[in-house]
Amino acid sequence: MSADTGLRNRFSGWFKPAGEKPVDILPVRVGGNEYRQTPSSATNIFGADQVLIWLVVAILSWGIVMVFSASIAMPDNPRFGKIAHYYFFQRHLLSVGLGFVAAVLTFQIPMRVWEHWAPWLFIVSILLLIAVLIPHVGTVVNGARRWLSLGIMNFQPSELAKVAVIMYAADYMVRKMDVKERFFRAVLPMGLAVGIVGALLLAEPDMGAFMVIAVIAMGILFLGGVNARMFFLIALVLVAAFALIVMTSEWRRERIFAYLDPWSEKHALGKGYQLSHSLIAIGRGEIFGVGLGGSVEKLHWLPEAHTDFLLAVIGEELGLVGIIALLGLFFFMIRRIVEIGRQAIRMDRIFSGLVAQGIAIWLGFQTFINAGVNLGALPTKGLTLPLMSFGGSAILMNLVAIAIVLRIDCENKAMGAGGARS
Repeated sequence: MSADTGLRNRFSGWFKPAGEKPVDILPVRVGGNEYRQTPSSATNIFGADQVLIWLVVAILSWGIVMVFSASIAMPDNPRFGKIAHYYFFQRHLLSVGLGFVAAVLTFQIPMRVWEHWAPWLFIVSILLLIAVLIPHVGTVVNGARRWLSLGIMNFQPSELAKVAVIMYAADYMVRKMDVKERFFRAVLPMGLAVGIVGALLLAEPDMGAFMVIAVIAMGILFLGGVNARMFFLIALVLVAAFALIVMTSEWRRERIFAYLDPWSEKHALGKGYQLSHSLIAIGRGEIFGVGLGGSVEKLHWLPEAHTDFLLAVIGEELGLVGIIALLGLFFFMIRRIVEIGRQAIRMDRIFSGLVAQGIAIWLGFQTFINAGVNLGALPTKGLTLPLMSFGGSAILMNLVAIAIVLRIDCENKAMGAGGARS
Protein backbone atom coordinates (compact mmCIF):
# COMPACT_ATOMS: atom_id res chain seq x y z
CA MET A 1 0.00 0.00 0.00
CA SER A 2 1.42 3.40 -1.00
CA ALA A 3 2.10 6.16 1.55
CA ASP A 4 -0.61 8.32 -0.06
CA THR A 5 -3.18 5.50 0.24
CA GLY A 6 -2.20 4.95 3.87
CA LEU A 7 -2.75 8.60 4.76
CA ARG A 8 -6.11 8.58 3.01
CA ASN A 9 -7.15 5.55 5.01
CA ARG A 10 -6.10 7.19 8.28
CA PHE A 11 -8.14 10.33 7.43
CA SER A 12 -10.95 8.43 5.68
CA GLY A 13 -13.66 10.81 6.86
CA TRP A 14 -11.79 13.84 5.51
CA PHE A 15 -11.19 12.83 1.89
CA LYS A 16 -14.34 12.58 -0.20
CA PRO A 17 -14.88 12.26 -3.94
CA ALA A 18 -15.78 15.43 -5.81
CA GLY A 19 -19.39 16.44 -5.34
CA GLU A 20 -19.95 14.30 -2.24
CA LYS A 21 -20.97 16.18 0.88
CA PRO A 22 -18.28 16.07 3.59
CA VAL A 23 -19.09 14.27 6.82
CA ASP A 24 -19.21 16.26 10.06
CA ILE A 25 -16.82 14.68 12.54
CA LEU A 26 -15.11 15.75 15.71
CA PRO A 27 -11.84 17.60 15.11
CA VAL A 28 -9.69 14.72 16.33
CA ARG A 29 -6.10 14.80 15.19
CA VAL A 30 -4.40 11.45 14.64
CA GLY A 31 -0.93 12.03 13.32
CA GLY A 32 1.93 14.44 13.76
CA ASN A 33 2.44 17.89 12.29
CA GLU A 34 2.73 17.11 8.58
CA TYR A 35 -0.53 18.77 7.54
CA ARG A 36 -0.62 22.00 9.54
CA GLN A 37 0.10 24.44 6.70
CA THR A 38 -2.30 27.18 5.67
CA PRO A 39 -2.79 28.79 2.27
CA SER A 40 -0.26 31.43 1.35
CA SER A 41 -2.30 32.99 -1.45
CA ALA A 42 -3.45 36.57 -0.93
CA THR A 43 -6.68 37.12 0.98
CA ASN A 44 -9.05 40.08 0.89
CA ILE A 45 -11.37 41.12 3.69
CA PHE A 46 -14.12 41.79 1.14
CA GLY A 47 -13.99 38.10 0.26
CA ALA A 48 -14.62 37.09 3.88
CA ASP A 49 -17.94 35.81 5.20
CA GLN A 50 -20.42 38.61 4.50
CA VAL A 51 -23.05 37.24 6.89
CA LEU A 52 -20.60 37.33 9.79
CA ILE A 53 -19.41 40.83 8.88
CA TRP A 54 -22.95 42.25 8.81
CA LEU A 55 -23.90 40.51 12.05
CA VAL A 56 -20.87 42.08 13.76
CA VAL A 57 -21.67 45.50 12.24
CA ALA A 58 -25.27 45.25 13.47
CA ILE A 59 -24.21 44.32 17.03
CA LEU A 60 -21.53 47.02 17.12
CA SER A 61 -23.92 49.69 15.84
CA TRP A 62 -26.59 48.70 18.34
CA GLY A 63 -23.98 48.82 21.08
CA ILE A 64 -22.92 52.36 20.12
CA VAL A 65 -26.53 53.56 20.35
CA MET A 66 -27.15 51.85 23.69
CA VAL A 67 -23.88 53.05 25.28
CA PHE A 68 -24.88 56.59 24.29
CA SER A 69 -28.35 56.10 25.79
CA ALA A 70 -27.06 54.46 29.00
CA SER A 71 -24.30 57.01 29.67
CA ILE A 72 -25.78 60.35 28.60
CA ALA A 73 -27.00 61.18 32.13
CA MET A 74 -23.86 59.98 33.93
CA PRO A 75 -22.09 63.39 33.91
CA ASP A 76 -24.89 64.67 36.18
CA ASN A 77 -23.59 62.33 38.86
CA PRO A 78 -21.05 64.12 41.12
CA ARG A 79 -19.02 60.90 41.21
CA PHE A 80 -17.82 61.51 37.64
CA GLY A 81 -16.89 65.17 38.07
CA LYS A 82 -17.30 67.77 35.38
CA ILE A 83 -17.40 65.84 32.11
CA ALA A 84 -19.44 66.35 28.95
CA HIS A 85 -22.64 64.42 28.32
CA TYR A 86 -20.97 62.86 25.25
CA TYR A 87 -17.83 61.83 27.15
CA PHE A 88 -18.48 58.06 27.33
CA PHE A 89 -20.05 58.01 23.86
CA GLN A 90 -16.98 59.65 22.31
CA ARG A 91 -14.60 57.32 24.14
CA HIS A 92 -16.64 54.33 23.01
CA LEU A 93 -16.45 55.54 19.40
CA LEU A 94 -12.69 55.93 19.82
CA SER A 95 -12.44 52.36 21.11
CA VAL A 96 -14.46 51.04 18.17
CA GLY A 97 -12.26 53.03 15.77
CA LEU A 98 -9.05 51.69 17.32
CA GLY A 99 -10.55 48.20 17.30
CA PHE A 100 -11.36 48.50 13.60
CA VAL A 101 -7.76 49.55 12.80
CA ALA A 102 -6.40 46.69 14.93
CA ALA A 103 -8.79 44.27 13.19
CA VAL A 104 -7.67 45.35 9.72
CA LEU A 105 -4.01 44.89 10.71
CA THR A 106 -4.76 41.54 12.37
CA PHE A 107 -6.52 40.30 9.26
CA GLN A 108 -3.24 40.63 7.31
CA ILE A 109 -1.49 38.05 9.52
CA PRO A 110 -1.64 34.47 8.14
CA MET A 111 -2.71 31.74 10.53
CA ARG A 112 0.62 29.95 10.15
CA VAL A 113 2.24 33.02 11.79
CA TRP A 114 -0.21 32.88 14.70
CA GLU A 115 0.52 29.17 15.07
CA HIS A 116 4.27 29.77 15.16
CA TRP A 117 4.03 32.59 17.71
CA ALA A 118 1.21 31.17 19.89
CA PRO A 119 3.48 30.13 22.83
CA TRP A 120 5.22 33.52 22.82
CA LEU A 121 1.90 35.37 22.76
CA PHE A 122 0.89 33.35 25.81
CA ILE A 123 4.12 34.31 27.61
CA VAL A 124 3.58 38.00 26.77
CA SER A 125 0.06 37.84 28.22
CA ILE A 126 1.42 36.33 31.46
CA LEU A 127 4.05 39.09 31.72
CA LEU A 128 1.37 41.74 31.27
CA LEU A 129 -0.79 40.09 33.94
CA ILE A 130 2.21 40.24 36.27
CA ALA A 131 2.86 43.90 35.36
CA VAL A 132 -0.71 44.81 36.38
CA LEU A 133 0.03 43.66 39.95
CA ILE A 134 3.15 45.82 40.31
CA PRO A 135 2.48 48.94 42.42
CA HIS A 136 2.47 52.22 40.44
CA VAL A 137 2.27 50.21 37.19
CA GLY A 138 -1.20 48.69 37.35
CA THR A 139 -4.18 51.04 37.57
CA VAL A 140 -6.61 50.50 40.46
CA VAL A 141 -10.34 51.06 39.83
CA ASN A 142 -12.94 50.30 42.52
CA GLY A 143 -10.39 48.28 44.48
CA ALA A 144 -9.41 46.04 41.54
CA ARG A 145 -5.98 46.22 39.90
CA ARG A 146 -6.72 45.08 36.32
CA TRP A 147 -5.59 47.81 33.94
CA LEU A 148 -2.46 49.30 32.39
CA SER A 149 -2.72 52.98 31.50
CA LEU A 150 -1.85 53.67 27.84
CA GLY A 151 -2.80 57.34 27.85
CA ILE A 152 -5.66 57.26 25.37
CA MET A 153 -7.20 54.21 27.08
CA ASN A 154 -6.75 51.75 29.93
CA PHE A 155 -5.74 48.34 28.61
CA GLN A 156 -6.92 45.20 30.43
CA PRO A 157 -4.37 42.38 29.93
CA SER A 158 -6.99 39.74 30.79
CA GLU A 159 -8.67 40.51 27.46
CA LEU A 160 -5.42 39.75 25.62
CA ALA A 161 -5.03 36.64 27.78
CA LYS A 162 -8.32 35.26 26.40
CA VAL A 163 -6.97 35.42 22.83
CA ALA A 164 -3.56 34.14 23.94
CA VAL A 165 -5.08 31.12 25.71
CA ILE A 166 -7.14 30.28 22.62
CA MET A 167 -4.02 30.37 20.42
CA TYR A 168 -1.88 28.47 22.91
CA ALA A 169 -4.50 25.78 23.61
CA ALA A 170 -5.13 25.22 19.88
CA ASP A 171 -1.42 24.95 19.14
CA TYR A 172 -0.93 22.73 22.19
CA MET A 173 -3.62 20.29 21.08
CA VAL A 174 -2.18 20.08 17.58
CA ARG A 175 1.23 19.25 19.04
CA LYS A 176 -0.14 16.79 21.61
CA MET A 177 -2.64 14.86 19.48
CA ASP A 178 -0.47 11.76 19.50
CA VAL A 179 -0.68 11.54 23.34
CA LYS A 180 -4.23 12.78 23.84
CA GLU A 181 -5.18 9.56 25.68
CA ARG A 182 -2.49 10.06 28.36
CA PHE A 183 -3.54 12.41 31.13
CA PHE A 184 -0.18 13.55 32.46
CA ARG A 185 1.40 14.09 29.05
CA ALA A 186 -1.64 15.58 27.28
CA VAL A 187 -3.66 17.51 29.86
CA LEU A 188 -1.58 18.28 32.95
CA PRO A 189 0.81 20.79 31.26
CA MET A 190 -2.17 22.71 29.81
CA GLY A 191 -3.82 22.65 33.22
CA LEU A 192 -0.72 24.13 34.83
CA ALA A 193 -0.61 26.91 32.22
CA VAL A 194 -4.26 27.83 32.85
CA GLY A 195 -3.63 27.59 36.60
CA ILE A 196 -0.85 30.19 36.37
CA VAL A 197 -3.12 32.56 34.46
CA GLY A 198 -5.92 31.89 36.96
CA ALA A 199 -3.71 32.65 39.96
CA LEU A 200 -2.70 36.00 38.44
CA LEU A 201 -6.32 36.87 37.62
CA LEU A 202 -7.51 36.00 41.12
CA ALA A 203 -4.81 38.28 42.54
CA GLU A 204 -6.31 41.28 40.66
CA PRO A 205 -9.07 40.02 41.50
CA ASP A 206 -10.97 39.01 38.34
CA MET A 207 -12.73 35.68 38.83
CA GLY A 208 -15.04 36.34 35.86
CA ALA A 209 -12.14 36.43 33.39
CA PHE A 210 -10.66 33.31 35.01
CA MET A 211 -13.96 31.46 34.50
CA VAL A 212 -14.05 32.45 30.82
CA ILE A 213 -10.44 31.39 30.24
CA ALA A 214 -10.98 28.07 32.04
CA VAL A 215 -14.06 27.32 29.90
CA ILE A 216 -12.15 28.26 26.72
CA ALA A 217 -9.32 25.86 27.61
CA MET A 218 -11.76 23.09 28.53
CA GLY A 219 -13.70 23.57 25.29
CA ILE A 220 -10.60 23.37 23.12
CA LEU A 221 -9.38 20.27 24.98
CA PHE A 222 -12.74 18.61 24.33
CA LEU A 223 -12.85 19.64 20.65
CA GLY A 224 -9.23 18.56 20.27
CA GLY A 225 -10.18 14.98 21.09
CA VAL A 226 -9.20 14.53 24.74
CA ASN A 227 -10.62 11.31 26.18
CA ALA A 228 -14.17 11.91 27.47
CA ARG A 229 -13.45 10.38 30.88
CA MET A 230 -10.46 12.68 31.34
CA PHE A 231 -12.57 15.64 30.19
CA PHE A 232 -15.31 15.04 32.78
CA LEU A 233 -12.68 14.43 35.47
CA ILE A 234 -11.11 17.80 34.66
CA ALA A 235 -14.55 19.43 34.66
CA LEU A 236 -15.28 18.06 38.15
CA VAL A 237 -11.92 19.26 39.43
CA LEU A 238 -12.56 22.70 37.95
CA VAL A 239 -16.03 22.97 39.50
CA ALA A 240 -14.62 21.90 42.87
CA ALA A 241 -11.84 24.48 42.56
CA PHE A 242 -14.29 27.32 41.84
CA ALA A 243 -16.50 26.18 44.74
CA LEU A 244 -13.46 26.24 47.03
CA ILE A 245 -12.51 29.73 45.83
CA VAL A 246 -16.01 31.00 46.62
CA MET A 247 -16.18 29.28 50.03
CA THR A 248 -12.82 30.71 51.13
CA SER A 249 -13.70 34.30 50.19
CA GLU A 250 -16.18 36.17 52.36
CA TRP A 251 -17.09 38.81 49.79
CA ARG A 252 -17.62 36.14 47.09
CA ARG A 253 -19.91 34.23 49.47
CA GLU A 254 -21.83 37.45 50.05
CA ARG A 255 -22.36 37.78 46.31
CA ILE A 256 -23.84 34.28 46.16
CA PHE A 257 -26.15 35.00 49.12
CA ALA A 258 -27.19 38.32 47.55
CA TYR A 259 -27.96 36.53 44.29
CA LEU A 260 -30.17 34.03 46.10
CA ASP A 261 -32.12 36.78 47.90
CA PRO A 262 -31.44 40.24 46.37
CA TRP A 263 -34.60 41.77 47.89
CA SER A 264 -33.74 41.09 51.53
CA GLU A 265 -33.11 44.05 53.84
CA LYS A 266 -29.48 43.00 54.22
CA HIS A 267 -28.69 42.73 50.49
CA ALA A 268 -31.01 45.22 48.76
CA LEU A 269 -28.66 48.13 49.49
CA GLY A 270 -25.50 46.03 49.50
CA LYS A 271 -24.28 43.17 47.32
CA GLY A 272 -27.73 42.72 45.77
CA TYR A 273 -28.17 46.38 44.80
CA GLN A 274 -27.09 46.03 41.15
CA LEU A 275 -29.07 42.83 40.62
CA SER A 276 -32.26 44.20 42.18
CA HIS A 277 -32.15 47.37 40.06
CA SER A 278 -31.33 45.32 36.94
CA LEU A 279 -34.46 43.26 37.56
CA ILE A 280 -36.49 46.45 38.14
CA ALA A 281 -35.24 47.84 34.81
CA ILE A 282 -36.15 44.70 32.88
CA GLY A 283 -39.49 44.52 34.66
CA ARG A 284 -40.31 48.10 33.66
CA GLY A 285 -39.60 47.29 30.03
CA GLU A 286 -42.17 44.50 29.86
CA ILE A 287 -42.75 43.31 26.26
CA PHE A 288 -41.98 46.34 24.07
CA GLY A 289 -40.05 48.63 26.43
CA VAL A 290 -40.55 52.23 27.52
CA GLY A 291 -38.87 53.58 24.38
CA LEU A 292 -35.29 54.33 23.38
CA GLY A 293 -33.80 56.85 25.81
CA GLY A 294 -36.68 56.45 28.30
CA SER A 295 -34.87 54.38 30.93
CA VAL A 296 -35.23 55.58 34.52
CA GLU A 297 -32.82 53.07 36.07
CA LYS A 298 -29.86 54.49 34.12
CA LEU A 299 -30.38 57.81 35.97
CA HIS A 300 -27.90 56.88 38.72
CA TRP A 301 -30.00 54.01 40.09
CA LEU A 302 -28.33 51.16 38.21
CA PRO A 303 -24.51 51.19 38.65
CA GLU A 304 -22.38 50.42 35.57
CA ALA A 305 -25.40 50.69 33.27
CA HIS A 306 -23.11 51.36 30.28
CA THR A 307 -20.79 48.39 30.95
CA ASP A 308 -21.80 45.20 32.79
CA PHE A 309 -25.52 46.00 32.92
CA LEU A 310 -26.09 47.39 29.43
CA LEU A 311 -28.52 44.53 28.70
CA ALA A 312 -30.74 45.73 31.57
CA VAL A 313 -31.04 49.14 29.90
CA ILE A 314 -31.87 47.43 26.61
CA GLY A 315 -34.56 45.43 28.41
CA GLU A 316 -36.02 48.57 29.97
CA GLU A 317 -36.01 50.68 26.80
CA LEU A 318 -36.70 48.01 24.16
CA GLY A 319 -38.41 45.34 26.24
CA LEU A 320 -38.39 41.58 25.92
CA VAL A 321 -38.55 41.96 22.13
CA GLY A 322 -35.26 43.88 22.15
CA ILE A 323 -33.50 41.33 24.36
CA ILE A 324 -34.67 38.40 22.21
CA ALA A 325 -33.63 40.18 19.01
CA LEU A 326 -30.18 40.95 20.42
CA LEU A 327 -29.59 37.42 21.70
CA GLY A 328 -30.72 36.17 18.28
CA LEU A 329 -27.99 38.24 16.62
CA PHE A 330 -25.41 36.80 19.00
CA PHE A 331 -26.69 33.27 18.37
CA PHE A 332 -26.34 33.55 14.59
CA MET A 333 -22.93 35.24 14.87
CA ILE A 334 -21.55 32.50 17.12
CA ARG A 335 -23.12 29.79 14.97
CA ARG A 336 -21.43 31.28 11.91
CA ILE A 337 -18.05 31.34 13.67
CA VAL A 338 -18.47 27.69 14.68
CA GLU A 339 -19.26 26.74 11.07
CA ILE A 340 -16.12 28.53 9.83
CA GLY A 341 -14.11 26.51 12.37
CA ARG A 342 -15.75 23.24 11.27
CA GLN A 343 -14.98 24.05 7.65
CA ALA A 344 -11.30 24.61 8.52
CA ILE A 345 -11.19 21.27 10.36
CA ARG A 346 -12.72 19.46 7.37
CA MET A 347 -9.82 20.86 5.33
CA ASP A 348 -7.35 19.41 7.85
CA ARG A 349 -6.50 22.88 9.16
CA ILE A 350 -6.79 21.80 12.78
CA PHE A 351 -5.13 24.82 14.40
CA SER A 352 -7.29 27.31 12.51
CA GLY A 353 -10.43 25.31 13.21
CA LEU A 354 -9.74 25.09 16.96
CA VAL A 355 -8.94 28.82 17.12
CA ALA A 356 -12.24 29.74 15.43
CA GLN A 357 -14.24 27.45 17.68
CA GLY A 358 -12.33 28.69 20.73
CA ILE A 359 -13.35 32.26 19.82
CA ALA A 360 -16.95 31.06 19.49
CA ILE A 361 -16.75 29.50 22.97
CA TRP A 362 -15.33 32.74 24.39
CA LEU A 363 -17.93 35.06 22.88
CA GLY A 364 -20.80 32.63 23.47
CA PHE A 365 -19.96 31.86 27.10
CA GLN A 366 -19.33 35.52 27.99
CA THR A 367 -22.63 36.55 26.37
CA PHE A 368 -24.39 33.78 28.29
CA ILE A 369 -22.86 34.90 31.61
CA ASN A 370 -23.62 38.60 31.03
CA ALA A 371 -27.22 37.89 30.01
CA GLY A 372 -27.67 35.51 32.96
CA VAL A 373 -26.38 38.12 35.41
CA ASN A 374 -28.63 40.86 34.00
CA LEU A 375 -31.68 38.58 34.09
CA GLY A 376 -30.97 37.36 37.63
CA ALA A 377 -30.26 33.79 36.54
CA LEU A 378 -26.58 33.90 37.61
CA PRO A 379 -24.61 35.60 40.40
CA THR A 380 -23.14 39.03 39.61
CA LYS A 381 -19.87 38.86 37.65
CA GLY A 382 -17.82 41.68 36.20
CA LEU A 383 -18.12 40.56 32.57
CA THR A 384 -19.10 42.88 29.74
CA LEU A 385 -21.45 42.12 26.85
CA PRO A 386 -19.11 41.36 23.89
CA LEU A 387 -18.95 43.96 21.11
CA MET A 388 -21.48 46.19 22.91
CA SER A 389 -20.55 47.26 26.45
CA PHE A 390 -18.39 50.32 27.07
CA GLY A 391 -14.77 49.27 27.55
CA GLY A 392 -11.78 50.02 25.35
CA SER A 393 -9.66 46.87 25.61
CA ALA A 394 -12.70 44.56 25.53
CA ILE A 395 -14.00 46.06 22.26
CA LEU A 396 -10.46 46.09 20.85
CA MET A 397 -9.81 42.39 21.52
CA ASN A 398 -13.34 41.38 20.45
CA LEU A 399 -12.72 42.94 17.03
CA VAL A 400 -9.25 41.41 16.81
CA ALA A 401 -10.83 37.99 17.46
CA ILE A 402 -13.45 38.57 14.75
CA ALA A 403 -10.67 39.56 12.32
CA ILE A 404 -8.87 36.27 13.06
CA VAL A 405 -12.06 34.36 12.25
CA LEU A 406 -12.47 36.29 9.00
CA ARG A 407 -8.86 35.47 8.11
CA ILE A 408 -9.57 31.78 8.74
CA ASP A 409 -12.64 31.98 6.50
CA CYS A 410 -10.66 33.62 3.68
CA GLU A 411 -7.92 30.99 3.93
CA ASN A 412 -10.59 28.28 3.84
CA LYS A 413 -11.97 29.76 0.63
CA ALA A 414 -8.50 30.14 -0.86
CA MET A 415 -7.77 26.48 -0.18
CA GLY A 416 -11.17 25.43 -1.45
CA ALA A 417 -10.48 27.28 -4.66
CA GLY A 418 -7.17 25.48 -5.08
CA GLY A 419 -4.98 28.04 -3.30
CA ALA A 420 -1.31 27.23 -2.90
CA ARG A 421 -0.04 25.82 0.39
CA SER A 422 2.81 27.52 2.14
